[in-house]
Amino acid sequence: MLDIEDGESRINLVKGMEGKRLIVGVTGGIAAYKAAELVRLLVKAGAQTRVAMTLNGTRFISPLTLEALSGNRVVWDMWNPDSAPMDHINWGQDADL
Repeated sequence: MLDIEDGESRINLVKGMEGKRLIVGVTGGIAAYKAAELVRLLVKAGAQTRVAMTLNGTRFISPLTLEALSGNRVVWDMWNPDSAPMDHINWGQDADL
């Protein structure tokens, strides 16, 4: 296990996280605010991290915040003209977890 510690935050990650393709799902619950820290730590561990959010998830944390932390566009609206028609399907086929 690889321990990453930053102040009060701590996450144990399996060695070999570097280069893994991950999708983090954020929904409309109070714990959504924790997604920012999780994404930051996953990126720090070397994972290629993408975020998919529900519309209600965006009420708890901004997609822009998660885009800045992940370095990737956040999918949160399936009708967004900037999104590819099947982003959610392509991501699922491409992801390791």
